[in-house]
Amino acid sequence: MSTISREEVARLAGLARIDLTGPELDRLAGELDVIVESVATVSRVATADVPATSHPLPLTNVFRDDVVEPTLPVEEILAAAPAAQDGRFLVPQILEED
Repeated sequence: MSTISREEVARLAGLARIDLTGPELDRLAGELDVIVESVATVSRVATADVPATSHPLPLTNVFRDDVVEPTLPVEEILAAAPAAQDGRFLVPQILEED
């Protein structure tokens, strides 16, 4: 027996402003019913001694530690720039401001 009716799917589709055809309403009613049954099955299996988790496997950070290291010398970086002035990159002005 289906717990999600075609009319409930049509109402939800209307609230979400989704235009569904008759066959789509029938198909989605069945699919949503399967989802509701699956959630009910998981709810029956989950007991108080099973802790809630956000992920089934423990996660660890895979990034390296953030370690401060020496940077390239400013002169070396500016040597590769098309233009430099006062120790900074020199770029064309794009705004008509001072």
